[in-house]
Amino acid sequence: MSIKEKQNSQTSQDFSKISEFKPKSEKEISEFVKFCYSKNIPIEVEGSGSKLKIGRNFQSEKKLNLSNYAGIIKYEPEELYIKVKSGTTINEINQALDKNGQHLAFEPQSFGYLFTGVKNLGTIGGAISTNFSGSRRFKVGSARDHVLGIKVVNGRGEIVKSGGTVVKNVTGYDLSKIITGSYGTLAVISEISLKVLPKPPSIKTLVIHNAQLKKSLEYLGISLSSSSDVSGGVFYPEYFSNQFFLNDLTNKGPITAIRIEGATSSIEKRLENLKKELGLLDDEINYLDDEQSKIFWKFTQNLKAFEKSEKNLIKVVIPPSKAVKTINNLKKHLTRYFIDWGGNLIWMEIDKLNSEILREIEEVIDNVGGYYIIVKLDDGLKAGIDVFKINSIKYKISQNLKNSFDPKRILNPGKMYSGI
Repeated sequence: MSIKEKQNSQTSQDFSKISEFKPKSEKEISEFVKFCYSKNIPIEVEGSGSKLKIGRNFQSEKKLNLSNYAGIIKYEPEELYIKVKSGTTINEINQALDKNGQHLAFEPQSFGYLFTGVKNLGTIGGAISTNFSGSRRFKVGSARDHVLGIKVVNGRGEIVKSGGTVVKNVTGYDLSKIITGSYGTLAVISEISLKVLPKPPSIKTLVIHNAQLKKSLEYLGISLSSSSDVSGGVFYPEYFSNQFFLNDLTNKGPITAIRIEGATSSIEKRLENLKKELGLLDDEINYLDDEQSKIFWKFTQNLKAFEKSEKNLIKVVIPPSKAVKTINNLKKHLTRYFIDWGGNLIWMEIDKLNSEILREIEEVIDNVGGYYIIVKLDDGLKAGIDVFKINSIKYKISQNLKNSFDPKRILNPGKMYSGI
């Protein structure tokens, strides 16, 4: 037996004895996946586990935990990019960027409050795998739009790089666009290069009091299309008002909040112009200063409104013009909701959910040209309910991609769609 064969034999022997593997190098990731590919062993891929509960339940024999494969590989503040290993925590990245007055502009979301009651932004691999983005989404794009390059290990254990190795049958596709939002079902992310942007020097938030749903959406629509260059627009119904503990936010009715960022002098002028465009009076509004604005938008970014909720939570993306119709048609199923992305995103909390209710919800969302993701769902329902909405054409495309990247279906099999 050659030296190479002995090394491979030893590696295989080691992997056969463990149920969870925590690699420290890209080579170890590749070797582990190659072993599982050769043995047809399904793998559950995870980072810190902050988003592990999102998606369908599936059977796996081994776990690939990337929490030890972490660290910043290269950071060039002047070039506005950072390259990191996939297990690197968002907190570590934020700390490095903070020192240079920069940030990840897509606002990675924390699901810690939702699932455990404690903030947990998770890893950058998890953020890119799920493609969740915060309130700035309509202005700067999603997480996917901030990926400059990506390196992955496919289901055969081959190391594939955007702009480098070409995967069979996916020529012409942008690798980073395919991998982002695939929940680890196509490949294991090993390295990510991300665009970073300067932090705005100042933030201020215009808060409109007591505007009901329809009027609030009118305000948000005007704001997003105005010259004021807003970077956030949300609507919180009255039942959330007691969750905000801010000196300048004491209103007990519904809240419409509009964020403006930039130089202080510019913000003041833009806020004044926006107030005039919306036809608002002084007694209808107030402003959150820089610090209070940061707290408010972190509250929204981290879904703190649903902290420790035991109910189901659905992310619904629809055209803003259809938001009122969608809410009204689903009102009987909603316990609570709030609206983000200036009217484009509804976070819906639903007490009881079953196949029949979901079919009704799906029909309403389909009729307005939207889609949904069930972010939080009782484990007992996951086997019989589609967590991700997908049509037959996109399902076929997803099947073909799965066959190209992961032909033996060993990476998070069935996490997104049954049979994929």
